[in-house]
Amino acid sequence: MTDFRDKATVREILTATGETWAVVGLSSNTRRAAYGVAQVLQRYGKRIVPVHPKAETVLGEQGYASLAEIPFEVDVVDVFVNSSLAGEVADQAVAKGAKAVWFQLDVIDEQAYERTTKAGLLMVMDRCPAIEIPLL
Repeated sequence: MTDFRDKATVREILTATGETWAVVGLSSNTRRAAYGVAQVLQRYGKRIVPVHPKAETVLGEQGYASLAEIPFEVDVVDVFVNSSLAGEVADQAVAKGAKAVWFQLDVIDEQAYERTTKAGLLMVMDRCPAIEIPLL
């Protein structure tokens, strides 16, 4: 079985995979985990791109209703949706040409992991970049 929580992959995504992070599920609701994680990513120099059906501007960044609507390249897709929907977002990340997919804590879809890594993307699941990045 593949280690979808692999520390080397976590490090590579956070340090070498790129600066533009699409945060799927990010809205202006400051009580949601996605908001706090996006703040931490910004603090560490990442550009966040909110992806949410409302397409709100969040933390000073223009939001988009879907990954496909983002008019520029995205390096990492950080997924804050229910596990039952996460695999579809991973497939959208592959279609978008992202370099990596990150599933948040408790979000696990092993079939999506297989599809995504087979397509050549880096991927971690059941981890939080806001917890991991200060540890580097």
